Amino acid sequence: MLNRVILIGRLTRDPELRYTPAGVAVTQFTIAVDRPFTSGQGEREADFIPVVTWRQLAETCANYLRKGRLTAVEGRIQVRNYENNEGKRVYVTEVIADNVRFLESNKEGGAREEGGSGYSATGGGTSNSSGGGSYGGGNSSYGGGNRSGNNSNSNSRDPFQDDGRPIDISEDDLPF
Repeated sequence: MLNRVILIGRLTRDPELRYTPAGVAVTQFTIAVDRPFTSGQGEREADFIPVVTWRQLAETCANYLRKGRLTAVEGRIQVRNYENNEGKRVYVTEVIADNVRFLESNKEGGAREEGGSGYSATGGGTSNSSGGGSYGGGNSSYGGGNRSGNNSNSNSRDPFQDDGRPIDISEDDLPF
């Protein structure tokens, strides 16, 4: 069985950060995802999908995401239900995100320049997925990809430029 979803869309409002009674951070936001077709009147339609993040990822999203920002979300779909004040059963479908990529820079003069591939925040704290840098501990790269401006960072070097020559690596460095 598999329950995995990847969405790219724009935030419809700023994320809402709350804390559970146990002190665990939780953030809720909604992203608008364009449908791949237009309506009969030629207008683009969108789906508005609720997203929930937990713990460090929730705090990171609350600090750096804003209304209108282009964002990629990876996670799982969850359906929950509850009884409202009128005694009626209400069903809620939402994405529980474990990886959120900030695909646009901070337009208010943020730490990185336009044109990069974005920050990445994962449930574990960092991500080193292809095409982007990581946000958080470990690697201090903010972006990667095709950035404009001064970039003397060695992280932008092509890791496959050795043209298939053997790589010197010890057995202790292998994860298996």
